Amino acid sequence: MLQMRIYWQKDNEMVLSFISKETKVWPKYENRTLLDTDDNFRLMILPLFLSDRGKYTCVVQKREKGSFVLKHLTSVELSVRADFPVPNITQFGEPAADIKRIMCFASGGFPKPRLTWLEDGKELSGINTTVSQDPESQLYTVSSKLDFNMTYNHSIVCHIAYGDSQVSKNFTWEKRK
Repeated sequence: MLQMRIYWQKDNEMVLSFISKETKVWPKYENRTLLDTDDNFRLMILPLFLSDRGKYTCVVQKREKGSFVLKHLTSVELSVRADFPVPNITQFGEPAADIKRIMCFASGGFPKPRLTWLEDGKELSGINTTVSQDPESQLYTVSSKLDFNMTYNHSIVCHIAYGDSQVSKNFTWEKRK
């Protein structure tokens, strides 16, 4: 181990170095980064932040004949996802006779979501669908309203897709008898 140097970096920024059995962690990664020296010099970052996504490179050098020589170089791409909670659907009034308005809302997810309204597998047109991103946390909020005729029964789904994940909520309306 005394004859090795291990560096982990993200893009051109240092994350961690391991030289002469001494580990140094750069400030942005302090108190959440470990190097597993027993298992292939695996880097662990917990908790993850959205800003952690990107390309990480591990450089392993070994001392040979008085100087350090590159022995291993590998990179890995880190993707980070924040799951949206099950959306909330709330009744939002009656903008016209026999018309009911509902709103679907979810916050705190990543990557950028797409909200759709569905009934019997067919897409419905939402009103004022908005997607916003918090500049600090980089997490998204999505909302949309939908009007429907109260004189019929409805089983409506608010569906949110983000990356390779999705979440949805059902809303059932039974006409008055």
